[in-house]
Amino acid sequence: MLVVRARWLLPIVDRPLLNGWCAIDRGRIAAVGRAGAALPFRDDAPLVDLGNMAVMPALTNAHTHLELSWMHGRVPRADRFTEWVRDMLRTRRGDPPGDDTVLMSMQQAIEELRACGTGLVGDVSNSLVSVAPLRESSLKGVVFHELLRLTAADADTVLEQGLDAVKRCGPSVTVPVSLAPHAPYSVSPRLFQGIRAVQERTPFLPSTVHLAESQEEVELLATGDGAWRDLLQELGAWDSGWTPPRTDPVSYLDQMKVLNSRLLAVHGVQLDDAALQRLKTRGATIVTCPRSNAYVGAGHPPVERFYRSGLQVAIGTDSLASNDDLNLFSELELLHRLAPSVPPAALLESATRSGARALGFEAETGTIEPGRDASLIAVDLPKSVVDVEEYLVNGITPDHVHWISQLIADSGLRAEPFREAATKLEERSRAD
Repeated sequence: MLVVRARWLLPIVDRPLLNGWCAIDRGRIAAVGRAGAALPFRDDAPLVDLGNMAVMPALTNAHTHLELSWMHGRVPRADRFTEWVRDMLRTRRGDPPGDDTVLMSMQQAIEELRACGTGLVGDVSNSLVSVAPLRESSLKGVVFHELLRLTAADADTVLEQGLDAVKRCGPSVTVPVSLAPHAPYSVSPRLFQGIRAVQERTPFLPSTVHLAESQEEVELLATGDGAWRDLLQELGAWDSGWTPPRTDPVSYLDQMKVLNSRLLAVHGVQLDDAALQRLKTRGATIVTCPRSNAYVGAGHPPVERFYRSGLQVAIGTDSLASNDDLNLFSELELLHRLAPSVPPAALLESATRSGARALGFEAETGTIEPGRDASLIAVDLPKSVVDVEEYLVNGITPDHVHWISQLIADSGLRAEPFREAATKLEERSRAD
């Protein structure tokens, strides 16, 4: 057993602990407390003092597209979402990279996620090429095999091919693979229903869908016309037999019984209060990706309304084709600017516990409490920091983020018996 102490410890399930500590035993959290607290273990356990740092759970990036990492810097920002999609598809189809380039870019993206303090990821993939690199890495998460086809006649074939691809990946506890529909404008009702039937047979796996990301999506579902129809026709993906539901995206999915407590609804830029309440009633999680929304011209998400609705909120970066980096702390910074009324504690919970819960890993990670995995990060703090939660949502760069396991292994931090350190910690606590 080893005890780790820092200036601040953020359990997430409780307020930050000044001069907090956590005991780690065989890779699990054994106990949590602060200087002066009674010890539930022998007091000669070695203690490592991290000094002026904030210890918190590893972050959860609930929405990425790692297979698009090779596009970093190749798709320009856009003023309109369908313009960005057109440029992205032109890049993807015009000069496709070799397999080695795709693989290397994903491995670099995984390293970047890790460097930014991410330990859990929800990755969306059309090809499942990200499964192997993620399983070989130290990250955990879910890979969502994304299916899309608006042409109703193709639904059964697309579903069968998707199921075969998932089966070839094999089972995994740390990185399972789940089916997911792409979006209401790109998936036929028949394919939605096929995916739903599969999900009912796998009740422990989550799913995801891009939902209400752009005004063009709202227009297509309401009228059957607009920029999305034009683009789908250009791509040869339009189904002339498709009937617009003439309703909003959330009501449309609810009518097809797609909304449930295992669904991650990503983006939600265009959601009104009624739609948010419907998602909450169904138990879904909204995943917000504010920097990507700005990059692709979708606008800013209604962050304050997300939290005011009581809906569970998680956070993602989206892909490197629509973002400058994969740093979830930068998403927190923008969310804090967009929604200053939302408490920093709520934002930090979204970046940890809520994302872990949505991906099905709540029992493993997302909080610092007994029984959880000890995948913890430490963030450097200036000595002047008083409100640690406020500090953590104002932009943290990767060079200030450390993995505690690596700190202990590499930095030569001196450990001393807890009994001998206890008096010093109590004195420091009183001084603080």
